[in-house]
Amino acid sequence: SRSTVLERINVEIADEVAARTRELAVEKDRALVTLESIGDGVISTDARGRVEYLNPVAERLTGYTPGDAAGRDAAEVFAIVHASTRQPADDPVVACLREARVVEMFEPVVLIGRTGAETAVALTAAPIHDRDRRVSGTVLVFRDVTQARAMAERMTHQATHDALTNLPNRLLLMDRLEQALLRCPWHERLVAVIFLDLDHFKLVNDTLGHDVGDQLLRQVAERLTASVRQGDTVCRLGGDEFVVLLTDIAARDDVLTLAEKLIARLDEPYRLGGQEYFCSASAGISVAQEEGMVPAVLLKNADVALYRAKDSGRSNYQFFSEDMNKHAIQALQTKTGLRHALDRNELVLHYQPQVDLGTGNIIGVEALVRWNHPTKGMIPPMDFIPVAEESGLIFPISEWVLAEACTQAKRWRDAGLPNLRVAVNLSGRQFRQIGLAEHIQRLLEKVGLPPEWLELELTESILVKDAAAAIAVCKELKAIGVWFAIDDFGTGYSSLSYLKRFPVDTLKVDRSFIKELPDNGDDAAICTAIVAMAHSLNLSVVAEGVETPGQRDLLVRKGFDAAQGYLFGRPVPAEDLTALLRADRPPQAA
Repeated sequence: SRSTVLERINVEIADEVAARTRELAVEKDRALVTLESIGDGVISTDARGRVEYLNPVAERLTGYTPGDAAGRDAAEVFAIVHASTRQPADDPVVACLREARVVEMFEPVVLIGRTGAETAVALTAAPIHDRDRRVSGTVLVFRDVTQARAMAERMTHQATHDALTNLPNRLLLMDRLEQALLRCPWHERLVAVIFLDLDHFKLVNDTLGHDVGDQLLRQVAERLTASVRQGDTVCRLGGDEFVVLLTDIAARDDVLTLAEKLIARLDEPYRLGGQEYFCSASAGISVAQEEGMVPAVLLKNADVALYRAKDSGRSNYQFFSEDMNKHAIQALQTKTGLRHALDRNELVLHYQPQVDLGTGNIIGVEALVRWNHPTKGMIPPMDFIPVAEESGLIFPISEWVLAEACTQAKRWRDAGLPNLRVAVNLSGRQFRQIGLAEHIQRLLEKVGLPPEWLELELTESILVKDAAAAIAVCKELKAIGVWFAIDDFGTGYSSLSYLKRFPVDTLKVDRSFIKELPDNGDDAAICTAIVAMAHSLNLSVVAEGVETPGQRDLLVRKGFDAAQGYLFGRPVPAEDLTALLRADRPPQAA
């Protein structure tokens, strides 16, 4: 019957509904188990953004129980701020409901829990749609990324900071410098860089050890950081080089004031290993005053100014100028040309005679290096030796000069010409070279020149810089049999006690005491004193820069042993001096 059919249909429908209900219950239980067991926090909301559900992870991170959270705005339960600024971040749930799309937060945010606990989180908010595809709510999924973010921050910090001082390194400096140049209001503000370098820091490392050197660098970093403004950047480039980036500068004088303050602060004594030490600093300053300046150029200009400051006596500062840039370019060209000069045999030696004032005979020569440049002609040493010293090319140049001078002296001996002692200037870096005595001994043996016919000339400043070490080296060389002369005597810091300690044979009086003779009474008195002092120590005395017969005659009366200068002969190539020696006549003007 019809009623029976309807009853059967009702039963079937009821059974299907019951089955579907049981299936839904199972799925719901499975979903709840999943939500409560996963490691992510999950919050679901209704269409108005009010919380309906929190899983256990969300409970733990937000500090809210499901009962406490239910009905509250998601922004209240899930309160997030920007990690860098600590300002409230946009509510992802509101954005998700408004735009009906998945919303991800890519920038670092921090979840502020109900108790104030903070958790770095990564999150995604997705819309929930009903059967009509209308947004009926959202599901917010988030994850605790505190450890991962901390590790990433540590790695970033390590990549952008100096390990020894914890200061920003070159990478971070260049980024901040670029940002400063982009943001600078050029019509009213400036950007400046102060490039600092410790004076003679290598000496600290070499004498006190690298551990003490590291202590010094850390103290320098602390002093610099404490001396600048809050928004300035102190950076360590490496070694003993530091850079201070100044932004929002009103005037150039402000930079000058800070540079003086920094140098004065670094000049103060340091406590290192229980002892007090001094270590000064020099600075180069470059100021960007108009738009378009490139970070690398600004830093390079400060570096150029730093080198000029060091050349000016150290413990001072210099502002960059275009003249410095031209000088730096010329120095670079000179350095490049010198490398080619060594390879292409462009260096030559000229020899200036030294004359016995008693007999007028040539008793020795000074070997003076010249650079026979292919386009610039003969270049004197004063125009390229400083660059060679700075670049390290002084070592191969000095080795060549020494070997060539000794070889030429041996040629003169083999040719039967009068014995001549050849004098060679040693640079400070060459004199401090490890194994110098052994190297010179091997050279003399290879060339076959008796060591007593080689004279090494050293300036006073080289000898007194580290007197104990200098005496040790001199004694090693003296043991071989070579002679020693103090060059440019009177311009340095030698005292009688120093002269007594050094195994010196000759004093060469600087030309500055000779050029105004015989008219300058003070210089004449100084020459008298030098001769008396030298002879009391059994040292011979040679006058440099003698140009007139009047100077020569006075020097003879004062008791000088020998002299050199244009009066007796200019520096000439070896073949010209050979011809002079063969003529068997002294090169002496009347």
